[in-house]
Amino acid sequence: MALTLADKKQVVSEVAAVAAEAHSVVAAEYSGLTVGEMTELRVKARDEGVYLRVVKNNLTKLAIKGTDFECIQDSLIGPLIMAFSQEDPGSAARLVKNFAKEHNKLVPKVVSIGGELLDVSDLDRLAKMPTRDQALAMLAGTLRAPLDKLARTINEVPGKLVRTVAAIRDQKEANA
Repeated sequence: MALTLADKKQVVSEVAAVAAEAHSVVAAEYSGLTVGEMTELRVKARDEGVYLRVVKNNLTKLAIKGTDFECIQDSLIGPLIMAFSQEDPGSAARLVKNFAKEHNKLVPKVVSIGGELLDVSDLDRLAKMPTRDQALAMLAGTLRAPLDKLARTINEVPGKLVRTVAAIRDQKEANA
C-alpha cells in the first residue's frame, strides 16, 4: 500500500521528533527476516527503550536533517530498519547486536552516536557502554571508595592499639 503525502509527512515528523531526542542510531539491513522474527525484534526493542521503524531512505533523510544523525544520510542504502536509542546510548546497539547473533539475516550497516558516524565494527564498543543505572552505580562506587578507605583507616587505629595492648599482656603473662 502506497503512502499518501499526508502519511509521508506524518512519518517524517514522527521520526524527526524521535531522532531529535535519541542518543544514538543503528541502521540494519533486515532482508530475509520473517514476520515472526520482525515481531520478536519489535517486542525486544519496546522492552529496551529503542524506537524501531522501517522507513524509506528518502523519508529518513528528510527526518534526520538538522539532527545529530545528519551524518548518516549518505550511508542509507537498501532496505534498512532504523533503531534509535531513547534511554541510553548503547541500547540500540545492544538490541541489534544480540538479535543479529541469533538471526544472521539482520546485518548492521550504519552506526552513529553524538553526531559522529562510526564504523560498523564499533557496534560492539557502543553495545558495551553501560546503561544509565550501571553508570550511576559505577559513579556511586567511585565516590564511595575514598569514604570506605577513610573509615577503614580510622577503624585501624583503635584496632592496632588493642592488638598492641594484647601483645604486651601476653608478653607479661609469659614472663610471669
